[in-house]
Amino acid sequence: MLQSGSADEALTALKQFNSQNAGVFEFPLFTSDTKQHVYEALFDRLNDAPAGRLHAECLVCIRILSREKSGLEVASSERALNTLLCFAGLGPFSEEYEQPLVTIQDTTLVIEAQKCLCNILFNSAVAQRLCGSNSCIEGIVHRLKTYKDPMLIHEIKYFDMRLLFVLTALVQDIRPKLRQTLHGFTYLIEVLDLTLRSAEETGRSLSDEEVDLSCEVLKILFNLTNGVDSVGLDEEEEAHFMRLVSVLHDLLVSQTGSNEKRDLLRSNAVNLLTQMPKESYEELLTPINEVSELTECNPLEYDGKSMEAILSLLDFLDRRLDTPQQSLKDSLAPILHCLCLICRSNRCIRTFCRLKVLPYLRDEVKMLPEDGQTLRNKLCKLFTNSSTEVKTLAADFIFVLCKENVGRFIKYTGFGNAAGLLAQRGLLCGGPSKVVYSSESEDSETEEYGQLKEGVNPVTGRWEEDKPSPMEGMTEEQKEYEAMQLVNKMDQLQRAGVIQPSRISEEGRPVPVEHVLELLEGMNVAPPTTDHNSDSE
Repeated sequence: MLQSGSADEALTALKQFNSQNAGVFEFPLFTSDTKQHVYEALFDRLNDAPAGRLHAECLVCIRILSREKSGLEVASSERALNTLLCFAGLGPFSEEYEQPLVTIQDTTLVIEAQKCLCNILFNSAVAQRLCGSNSCIEGIVHRLKTYKDPMLIHEIKYFDMRLLFVLTALVQDIRPKLRQTLHGFTYLIEVLDLTLRSAEETGRSLSDEEVDLSCEVLKILFNLTNGVDSVGLDEEEEAHFMRLVSVLHDLLVSQTGSNEKRDLLRSNAVNLLTQMPKESYEELLTPINEVSELTECNPLEYDGKSMEAILSLLDFLDRRLDTPQQSLKDSLAPILHCLCLICRSNRCIRTFCRLKVLPYLRDEVKMLPEDGQTLRNKLCKLFTNSSTEVKTLAADFIFVLCKENVGRFIKYTGFGNAAGLLAQRGLLCGGPSKVVYSSESEDSETEEYGQLKEGVNPVTGRWEEDKPSPMEGMTEEQKEYEAMQLVNKMDQLQRAGVIQPSRISEEGRPVPVEHVLELLEGMNVAPPTTDHNSDSE
């Protein structure tokens, strides 16, 4: 019917199929050969003279079928892709003029063709390779230049960006071509800038559509900057990165229609920030004289700079810590990594974050560092998380805020919480930081902390009331006996594989011992008896 029937008969058959399979993603009843014949018939119909509604239904059918990865040989051929590019308004281009040879006025057809291309490119390596050399990339970049046109609807822009994201994610060779040859990096930043200006000029929040479009652009920029050496940039590239971070600042402080959309926007901005050169993080700070709404006592101000974007990042971290996520690593690792980078790179940002995350200790020293609802408490609680990456990044963030000073780190977290990071870095015996920080002191004790300091247990990081010594009243022989009992118990646990006793090496790292007796080396303690009764085996 589709191949040999009339246009009306084909339209009726397609409408019925599309309606019945609108939510279907797999077609087990279709053999590979059947699919090839269906695709050939669909593209034959599309290449006929304009057939109105039939073309739209053909594109819908291609979109539905291309959700399945198998049987895409015909759909991913050069002929089929060029047909879809024509309907999407993305080419092919004439040699004399920088515009498509065929212009489709029906936006419904354009959007459906874009969706078809997204599916096919996602599922077919052949299509990905072909679109790296045909008019697809040039067509999207050409249309990027027209995004100021109010007649260009949001859906077309959005699916352009979806196409570009899929291509830059799956075809690495496209990235340098788009970033350098086609100047796509500049045009994409302009799309973000245009979106922000549009909202600012009308005095409104970013709409959900604008947030979605901005997020797609940020994903593409992430792909384009992935693997770029930020050390060897020339002046022009440095300027592009500085401008991009400035735009990211504006996105971080912008208002959205809902908290969910704002978090989505901040999440993509955070991902991109982790790939920026460290010198560019200065653009996250706005000179206070350029922000007229701030006052002298405004909490957004520090050291003559507006810290609104930094507060937005800390608020995002706090929300992620409070919101249960399916994957804690995916939820927290990017923002923690981002904050570590910017705090290491910029003294002003680091000092401000320290004041917010690690305020001067007062009566809260009576609580365990991991107990409570402050950012410090929540981060310390992560130190014992099952995710190695999350607990390492959480500890690293606080360590950076402490200027990588071991004593200060233990003061805010307790040695028990800090031991993991210190062991990893060979700092269990203390030692200087490998990173040079400013010499300005950023740690002063409050009067309340000074009064409680002597009673703080360095292991737990909490003030504790004086307790009677458990060995009070014991003779030296009794104390030695109890010590030997402890050694014997440790020996039993080691033999059972429950624990692995270690010593601290000169490098400040834990070194496993073969026998618990090695712990007594250098100590004036007699070794335990070697007579093992049945209880010690």
